[in-house]
Amino acid sequence: MKAMKNIFKKEFKAYFVSPIAYIVISIFLIVTGWFFFSTFFLYDQANLRNFFGMLPIIFSFIVPAITMRLISEELNIGSYEILLTLPVTFIDVIGAKFLSCVAFIGAMLVPTLLYPITISLIGDLDMGPVIGGYIGAILLGSSFSAVGLFASSITRNQIIAFIVGMTICFTLTLIDKMLFFLPKSFLGFFQMLGSDFHFQNISKGVIDSRDIIYFLSVCFIGLYLSNIVMEEKK
Repeated sequence: MKAMKNIFKKEFKAYFVSPIAYIVISIFLIVTGWFFFSTFFLYDQANLRNFFGMLPIIFSFIVPAITMRLISEELNIGSYEILLTLPVTFIDVIGAKFLSCVAFIGAMLVPTLLYPITISLIGDLDMGPVIGGYIGAILLGSSFSAVGLFASSITRNQIIAFIVGMTICFTLTLIDKMLFFLPKSFLGFFQMLGSDFHFQNISKGVIDSRDIIYFLSVCFIGLYLSNIVMEEKK
């Protein structure tokens, strides 16, 4: 745990040393702010439905950009070999990098709390969907972080890691939107594979164990595959 804690601190601080973090946060806030405020007065409704509705697609691009360097950079500059000589396990490294990414996503979401605060000042805001939406956002960001970490572990090139991670996250987001050509017997199965389907359930304020299990399963699979890839590289 001490080793994981030290790696976590190092990785989390590294985000804010690099200008990429501020660029990503700025892009995220600009995009989400535009989607939120551009339709807020049109619908005249006190809710965050538009914000949470677009979050899975936005995360499909943003999260892989955050995770693309986590392992690929280690492989590219040669510090991966140094890790092998330290008294740490791959589980420590992967777990710490994963948690640092989730913490960064949490920090990135903090400024968006101005949205519900603004709405609550001018309207009657139902806090249930808001709380559910932010819980879902953390779960969604965590699952995409695990996917991005896996993508980063399979290549030395950060751009390739970004493209692979984005492709997987984007597919998970839209898979339940592309079911019109499938037989009805397959609809339920493929719908359950969609991250947006589970996220939208939670963002309505309904905390269902099936949705939580889905995101935790994606996290486990992504981290497990990352560990396998790193073990093979050893």
